[in-house]
Amino acid sequence: MRSIATRTGRGAAFALCLLAQPLQGAAADTADLSDASRILSVGGSITEIIYALGEQDRLVARDTTSTYPEDALKLPDVGYMRALSPEGTLSVDPDGIIMLEGSGPAEAIDVLREADIPIVTIPETFDLDGILEKIRAVGSALGVEDKAGSLAQRIERDIRAVMAETAGGEQPRILFVISLQAGKIMASGTGTAADGIIRMAGAENAITGYSGYKQLTDEALITAAPDIILTMEVDAADLATGEELHALPAIAATPAGKAGRIISMDGTYLLGFGPRTAAAIHDLALIIKDRPKDEQ
Repeated sequence: MRSIATRTGRGAAFALCLLAQPLQGAAADTADLSDASRILSVGGSITEIIYALGEQDRLVARDTTSTYPEDALKLPDVGYMRALSPEGTLSVDPDGIIMLEGSGPAEAIDVLREADIPIVTIPETFDLDGILEKIRAVGSALGVEDKAGSLAQRIERDIRAVMAETAGGEQPRILFVISLQAGKIMASGTGTAADGIIRMAGAENAITGYSGYKQLTDEALITAAPDIILTMEVDAADLATGEELHALPAIAATPAGKAGRIISMDGTYLLGFGPRTAAAIHDLALIIKDRPKDEQ
């Protein structure tokens, strides 16, 4: 059992972000923020993209899930992206907001609209096209389409290259565990960020019978027969450590448990679907091949 990423992870907030269903009310807002200089970024991947575009000097604040790059932590934190308060948001006096789809609650977003703050909502899907669309949409909102086009081309090239390396060959079954409560695990099905990154790394999601995240029975866990169990690095009580997972009899009975292949990675890095995704795919592929991270 090992941890592959040393990047800082705010696991509790990020896990809530993954588990929550998309909110109604944060519909496809569009606005021109070309002249905005006090922008609030909501969503870790949105903040990473703004930094990758070199537009970080226009940021006035961020949300709790925006933890990378490290310089972003110096910005005021307005709270968790799905529990924004109008007061906290308005306190940083933004002249524009770029938020990831699903930010809310809807009532708070309505108050911000009524305050005439321009809002741009960025859609998200968990695949290469979704990453490229996020980059282009953020660039368009900021009025830096050319820079976004160049960044998208580079990201696409990098991701396609690493996906080509992972194509074919062994396709182990990976079970992504997001939390452990009362001895029961909450695991990813289809249509999630975990499902997307597992597939992009050339592996197979061990759970395909449902979408989203659900609690697994011991019988379902044993039947899934994962070769690898993947979880997030721990900084909250309900996030599972490798030792805690391995101690569960149902997990110990799986191929992953028997082989000790229970792996943790930084959740925001692994599941962010942004500028660092090519590197995350590469690192996950090394896990699949059971090779050291520094092996090139």
